[in-house]
Amino acid sequence: MLKPFLMIPALFLVPVFFQQAPSTPPAQPAGQQTAAPAAPAAIPDEWVHKANPVKPTAESQARAKQIYGWDCAMCHGDTGNGKGDVAVDQKLTIRDFRDPGSLSKLTDGEMFYIIHDGQGQMPAEGPRAKTDEVWNLVIYLRKMSNTQAPAATAPGQ
Repeated sequence: MLKPFLMIPALFLVPVFFQQAPSTPPAQPAGQQTAAPAAPAAIPDEWVHKANPVKPTAESQARAKQIYGWDCAMCHGDTGNGKGDVAVDQKLTIRDFRDPGSLSKLTDGEMFYIIHDGQGQMPAEGPRAKTDEVWNLVIYLRKMSNTQAPAATAPGQ
């Protein structure tokens, strides 16, 4: 008797699981290189100039590596090469974090904002991500690419 009523909520969830993925841009002709992704333009100014307040510890970086493995590696790859299973399956072009040029123009605040709020095809971690864990992910990604954050400037300079 209850089974028909239990099926009603499930019917509302079915469209969520079967939504069509956003279309990907057309492939580049052979021999043409795609430009490195530009620094995102839609990031609020207060985040562009925000410095990372977290000091890494061995434990916090072990946790960041664990979170990366759970939430990031499926797209960004286990080594940060941008060739995770999802990226390959959906033919997405994703930064290679091992390349120092991939993150060198992004500030820590920009990286935090992209991880937390998403951008383009990158989904937001949103409220499920703890602030300190996101800042530690930024540090972990910097270690992957062997880069430092660009020198911070005051807003408006």
